[in-house]
Amino acid sequence: MTFQSLFLPSILVFSLLACSTAQSANGAPAAPSGTSSLTRNAGSKGFDFSFGHWEVSNRRLLHSLQESKEWERFDASIDCRPILGGAGNQDRFLSAHRPGFIGMSLRLYDPKSQQWSIYWVDNQSALLQPPVIARFSGSEGIFEGADTLGGKPILVRYTWSRTDTASPRWEQAFSADKGKNWETNWIMDFHRANPAPEGHAHE
Repeated sequence: MTFQSLFLPSILVFSLLACSTAQSANGAPAAPSGTSSLTRNAGSKGFDFSFGHWEVSNRRLLHSLQESKEWERFDASIDCRPILGGAGNQDRFLSAHRPGFIGMSLRLYDPKSQQWSIYWVDNQSALLQPPVIARFSGSEGIFEGADTLGGKPILVRYTWSRTDTASPRWEQAFSADKGKNWETNWIMDFHRANPAPEGHAHE
């Protein structure tokens, strides 16, 4: 998911929790006591919850890191699918709020580090942004990476929550002081939608 460069230069970041190596008595992977089902399904399958077609309710702060209190609301659609035989996935972001804009996130899984590298590109710049790498813990993931805003270095934080439900949430926050303070500036609430028409879901 791929979203902030619709309005701001950025890096889109996501990732996954490492696979459990414990084995059950019958030889199948078994989660340690207290570990969620998402933990058992981590690794290359950690983003499976995002596959398909989504309608997304957006709330976005109009002016980041300027003590702004003015938010805008708009709708968008996101389609996500696996690629490379499960070694990665990609999604497409569209919104009537920005006619003609097409954004895409590309997520690639490294089985050695058990982490995801996530790249962002859109049809306005056609430049693949550098990746940020991190991982989930249970049904929540907090991912951080370096970026710039107005020519100044910042940190970007993406928080995925409720990934084990039918309505995941994604939030974005910026920090201008190396992570001491964070300002949330974008919230997306995902809801399942009817499949996109064949031939148009992943242009």
